[in-house]
Amino acid sequence: MRFVDEAKILVRAGKGGHGCVSFRRGKFVQRGGPDGGDGGDGGSVIIKADSHLLSLYDFRVKRLYEAKNGQLGQGSQRNGRHGEDIEISLPVGTLVFVESPEGERLFVDLSESGVCVTAAEGGRGGKGNEHFKSSTMRAPRFAQPGEGGEEFTLRLELKILADAGLIGLPNAGKSTFISRVSAARPKIADYPFTTLTPNLGVMIDEAETDRRIVIADIPGLIEGASMGLGLGSRFLKHVERTRFLVHILSAEDVSDYSPWAGFELINEELCAFDPALAERRQIEVINKIDLLPEERLVALQKCARVEGRRIFFISALHGEGMEELNAEIWQLRDAVESHSPIVRDDGTDAMPAFDENFFDIEVEYTKEHY
Repeated sequence: MRFVDEAKILVRAGKGGHGCVSFRRGKFVQRGGPDGGDGGDGGSVIIKADSHLLSLYDFRVKRLYEAKNGQLGQGSQRNGRHGEDIEISLPVGTLVFVESPEGERLFVDLSESGVCVTAAEGGRGGKGNEHFKSSTMRAPRFAQPGEGGEEFTLRLELKILADAGLIGLPNAGKSTFISRVSAARPKIADYPFTTLTPNLGVMIDEAETDRRIVIADIPGLIEGASMGLGLGSRFLKHVERTRFLVHILSAEDVSDYSPWAGFELINEELCAFDPALAERRQIEVINKIDLLPEERLVALQKCARVEGRRIFFISALHGEGMEELNAEIWQLRDAVESHSPIVRDDGTDAMPAFDENFFDIEVEYTKEHY
């Protein structure tokens, strides 16, 4: 299924059924009192967060969602049946906006699986004429009409919820990395912008299969991404929902005079898009070291140590350096989840930036999701 992160739909609740005008009649009752039943309430439109869904693609295909109308009231005090509700399942991480002539407003943030909210309330059924009898009105010949249901245009915007977000310049090897550490199989090719939509992968602890890390492969960012260049603003919004970042730079983009410029360029775009992203904990990675001469690799590693930068040098294609990097990812994930500092092998520690708005997510993946 194609990944789609934006859609617009129309939700329409059911109308309430009209109340009934009726009078009791029988073999020995010619002028009985009013006995018109009430109309049934219209069905409501309910939206629910579902962790099994990963895309808004279905909402590009079907745009109208209508609940059933309530049935009419009948004689002999028989009330109409209520209209059936309709439930719309949306991926966890979807923002639901309600559009109106005055603009749009955020209706709900489906940040947790199982959250249910009513998007459009069904109309109330009308009262039958039996409710309007009184000492001065013995035979009311009117009933209450049913109310109309609510109707709204909703704009859906999906922001992926993940533990780790892979960021970096185009062709940094992020797709190769996620394919090595998870069951995800994104398109991989040796040219920029191979990945045009975010990919999700799940990294599983071999010792404890219940321990998992959800990784989002964010398409390559370029200079000016925060201003929308290269569809950057569409991709950067997914970074907001990640607990920490794995920042990958290709060895091909490392220059001798300014080796870490690629890291700084993306960090500046993160800060311009949302200053809070600049404070998010990062793991810096140089990928494709198999393309570097041995002496240049040693020089870069020495440069990183001298400048106090903890950088992991790997080849995602061949698996070189992956074991140490994976251990760091697990360690950072656990530290972020428990709010505890990370104790390094060298005895130093660092408290990762933690956003209280992060969410614990339950994800169940099968092969069909990949």
